[in-house]
Amino acid sequence: MGNIVLRNVSKSFGATTIIPDIDLEIEDGEFVVFVGPSGCGKSTLLRLIAGLEDTTSGTIMIDGRDVTNEAPARRKLAMVFQSYALYPHMTVARNIAFPLKMAGESKDMIDKKVAEAARVLNLSNYLERRPGQLSGGQRQRVAIGRAIVRQPTAFLFDEPLSNLDAALRGTMRLEISELHQQLKTTMIYVTHDQVEAMTMADKIVVLNAGNIEQVGTPLELYRKPANLFVAGFIGSPRMNFVDGPAASKHGAVRVGIRPEHIAISTTAGEWKGTVGVAEHLGSDTFVHVHTDGQGTINVRADGEVTVNHGDTVYLTPDERRMHRFDAEGRAV
Repeated sequence: MGNIVLRNVSKSFGATTIIPDIDLEIEDGEFVVFVGPSGCGKSTLLRLIAGLEDTTSGTIMIDGRDVTNEAPARRKLAMVFQSYALYPHMTVARNIAFPLKMAGESKDMIDKKVAEAARVLNLSNYLERRPGQLSGGQRQRVAIGRAIVRQPTAFLFDEPLSNLDAALRGTMRLEISELHQQLKTTMIYVTHDQVEAMTMADKIVVLNAGNIEQVGTPLELYRKPANLFVAGFIGSPRMNFVDGPAASKHGAVRVGIRPEHIAISTTAGEWKGTVGVAEHLGSDTFVHVHTDGQGTINVRADGEVTVNHGDTVYLTPDERRMHRFDAEGRAV
């Protein structure tokens, strides 16, 4: 089991409040991603769950048991950090086995658990190597293997892919997602990268200045953002926002429209503009259009579209896909 419940949890450092007051429930077996900009409190929240920080107030329950004041070791959680924190003088096998050895497990049981973790993580051929002989992705898998052998109630990942290059991050995203499917264990994953959140999560928790702005599946957050913050944070490229008469026309103080929901034409449309930069990426072209009255609008067009800097174009937003917001920034 891996059900985790937070009730009225807050965290302050002196007079500075980092987490004001949070309620959250994570179901057994869910892959939950905490996402938000730097300084939003997502890593602090993860550390509160792990027991690495004390709560200022509130209750943390794991499988119905109050663990608010329990030491990290008694919470049956395994944490994977941004830093691999591997012992350079130990082999892969000994690094993975280390927590089991500290727990006094028998040699036969240690060997069995290490072999199984290595099989799951495709590390069987690297057990006698040392960390310095491995790639960054392999070292991250060793760190995950060290967590797996503990058979925790839940895994906690604190920006584990930040030190990897873009291609390797993509590979490791798939590997961690596949690992979740195999283990069916609760996973909580912290990242500032909304692409990681969208591609990996069963449920996303969007944080801003310590507050939970919205909780939902990736598609729920994409299709029905609760407010301007979530609308602007979820989705890549980010949503366009328009106010003034153009918004009033659609019954809102401000409207949002995603780049992929705007048609671009060289002949006619609702908003006239001039092409600034056109980013040709093969399958897609991102066109930055400077308009009169609406500012710069980003459009996601087909990769075959042929527009160049300085061209006059016309944009037509899909009204059915518009997001409307009131004066307080809440979705209408």
